[in-house]
Amino acid sequence: MKIVILEPLGIPDETMISMAKEAVGDKMEIVYYNTRREDTETLIERACDADAVVLSNFKFKREVMEKCPKLKYICVAFTGYDHVDMDYCREKGITVSNCAGYSTVAVADLVFGFIIALYRNIIPCNEAVRKGGTKAGLVGPELEGKRFGIIGAGAIGLRVAAIAKAFGCSVFAYSRTKKDIDGVTFTDLDTLMSTCDIVSVHVPQNSSTVGLINAEKIGLMKKNAILINTARGPIVDSAALADALNSGAIAGAGIDVFESEPSIDESHPLLNAKNCIATPHVAFASNEAMYKRAVIVCDNLKAYIEGTPINIVS
Repeated sequence: MKIVILEPLGIPDETMISMAKEAVGDKMEIVYYNTRREDTETLIERACDADAVVLSNFKFKREVMEKCPKLKYICVAFTGYDHVDMDYCREKGITVSNCAGYSTVAVADLVFGFIIALYRNIIPCNEAVRKGGTKAGLVGPELEGKRFGIIGAGAIGLRVAAIAKAFGCSVFAYSRTKKDIDGVTFTDLDTLMSTCDIVSVHVPQNSSTVGLINAEKIGLMKKNAILINTARGPIVDSAALADALNSGAIAGAGIDVFESEPSIDESHPLLNAKNCIATPHVAFASNEAMYKRAVIVCDNLKAYIEGTPINIVS
């Protein structure tokens, strides 16, 4: 059997290869690529004779998998897996595992990095002090006492909730399934959008969440509210959000995810919107998270070759 790791995974190459060899022993041949390539031709060339592949968040399409007749297992080194053609995997009986949980702490950290940067005007303050300016016009609010709304009460959402409570916020959540979480009040989406000072998005991307935060929902937000999206770009209507920011309908946004990645066109509406901090889908990628992910990848591979796959999503 042959396992192909299609790209580097954020830790030293030698470390990743050593961890993978320890996980699979002599039961699988390991091929490791230390460059990330996303074009169809190269992916086919790399994966065509693989029994199993490891990839993170680039698109793995039907047209690639159709040229991989031996493929029976995909380890997605990522939490989300909507970039893999899951319909094809189900048709062909290809088992897919993900690596949920490795980035929970890292994503939550960035959420509060966005919030504090927006609330305390860190970027404008940095610019002001370098130009001989003062804090005039740049004094912002505290988190304590704010109504903090969380859309999606999975592991990341609940980590964000715990930190928000530590800051002294009143925490509200919207989720398909209500949970009994101390200090978190579950409510409907419209109530959350219209009453919270901070709204942070933490749902997966699927047919029911694409466009969930549309112009109508954004229109419900308070004028002093901010929106944070570290989930998936298509969940939020970027054009509607940019319009709200530019018109002053809401106060700010922190955006880590976009409709197309990793490079974002300079003309994207959110890159030209007022009081919007943007990062290039980096929330998941702390130094510690990359090692946590590598451990889960190797656990997934070991379990698969032993006939008891774990973290299965299909």
